[in-house]
Amino acid sequence: MMSRVGALVTLELPDDSPILALPWIITFGPLDDDEEWEPVVCGPYERPHALALAESVVADEELMAVVEPLLPRVSADEIRAEIAAAQIAAEDEAVELDEATVYGDYEDVGDEELIGESSRRAAQPQQPPDPAEVRAGLARIAAMLTRPGQ
Repeated sequence: MMSRVGALVTLELPDDSPILALPWIITFGPLDDDEEWEPVVCGPYERPHALALAESVVADEELMAVVEPLLPRVSADEIRAEIAAAQIAAEDEAVELDEATVYGDYEDVGDEELIGESSRRAAQPQQPPDPAEVRAGLARIAAMLTRPGQ
């Protein structure tokens, strides 16, 4: 019997993308549609810490981890714009586009985006960062978020 492992999904970005410097969050949820429990959101982290933590958690668990940038919104108008965009996206989904059409087939996700059984055999997941490293990363994120112009 083949054992299942978790999946890690994240954005593939060029090395010079400014998004890489943003804080990142991890959302852990069930890998199976049959399981019903509320996702757990953790963060913010620096991207390398988020990836390493997510990889280490899903490596031996049947979980889905989505690692994504945290886009700070500092005004009610910015938040309203995000809500409007989400509502428009939901209306567009009502046109009956299935998930594979919108996001691509789950099976098409590359090894860089999805950690599964085959990629797990090839390379072990990163070790999770030391808690002191994560705390230092949180301090850098807090400093970045409190700087004027951010």
